[in-house]
Amino acid sequence: MAEAAQHDFWGTLSAVALAIVGVAMLALIVSNNANTSNVIGATGAAFSNALGVALSPVTGGTGTGAAFPIA
Repeated sequence: MAEAAQHDFWGTLSAVALAIVGVAMLALIVSNNANTSNVIGATGAAFSNALGVALSPVTGGTGTGAAFPIA
């Protein structure tokens, strides 16, 4: 029973995340004021930073990426 509830939770969470990304992509394509190249670059940097944080316990890193340096 608990496995079914957990499956429903993750399925719902991923559906919501996918919907948010889909709406953001549509807005980026349709908008005349969109700065597409900067948005794509920022998305890649954010993903890279999130991946670095996720891997930091294994790699021994601090979890901060070069994309967002700490001043």
